[in-house]
Amino acid sequence: MSIGQPGAPRAVIVVSSHVARGSVGNRAAVFALETLGHPVWAVPTVMLPWHPGHGRATRIVPPTEQFAAFMADLERAPWLGEVAAVLSGYLGEAGQVEAVASLVEAVKAKNPKALYVCDPVIGDSGGLYVAEALAAGIRDRLLPLADIATPNRFELEWLSGAKADDMRSTMAAALGLGPATMLVTSAHAMMANGTGNLLVTQTQALLAEHRTVERPPNGLGDLSAAVFLARLLAGHTPAKALQSTTAAVYEILARTSKRGGDELQLETDAQSLSHPMAMVELRTLIHPSRSRKPGQESGA
Repeated sequence: MSIGQPGAPRAVIVVSSHVARGSVGNRAAVFALETLGHPVWAVPTVMLPWHPGHGRATRIVPPTEQFAAFMADLERAPWLGEVAAVLSGYLGEAGQVEAVASLVEAVKAKNPKALYVCDPVIGDSGGLYVAEALAAGIRDRLLPLADIATPNRFELEWLSGAKADDMRSTMAAALGLGPATMLVTSAHAMMANGTGNLLVTQTQALLAEHRTVERPPNGLGDLSAAVFLARLLAGHTPAKALQSTTAAVYEILARTSKRGGDELQLETDAQSLSHPMAMVELRTLIHPSRSRKPGQESGA
């Protein structure tokens, strides 16, 4: 049964952070998915007044036992068959990993076609900003369950243990990490003063790129993961989903930046989610499997 048919599963469970002010974590992902037609079951992993990048603030993480009980309730929900996908993002502490994994397994048992998107929100160019035990739990427990992962370049390096210094090494690291579909954000670009989203599968390597916007607001990774998932659930090919997602996120980013906003202004630019007009360059890259010399082993 396809997602577009009446009665087909189309709900998405989003497990991520919640901020009172701003458009990061669940605030970004839920808005995007609902705007694009998907009912959302939103699970907060931590509550904050605002993104920590704006300054220190109170941080409320649900006790591990209560979080696990909450997730177990969702596993037993009579409506679990409505769920077409699970998207996990920022987790509050290492104890939440197992509860997320258990929920993903329950959803897939109910609907084998359900997708699991793991956005491993663990750090950026400044290093890890979560406890190493949490990052390791995402790597060891959640990534093996994922159909799609959406790390940034730093996260890819940490999770894979491999360098991503250039396009070739980034593709190799993505292929080695595990999930069948890897969307690497903040990837190397081929255009000057650009940045890109790199999509790598076992057979395909695609790069969507645009010019860099200085001092971008937070939440771009959260938004990208949600929009990419929505495009796939709508039946788009990976190439079309990549190009459309990159265009939508870049358009919202550029418009927010032009207004001087310190948070993505999704409510103002909701139309960009559905019908982005921004032009992005889509390139088909030589896949690592086709760039090896004849007779060369895959690990050479």
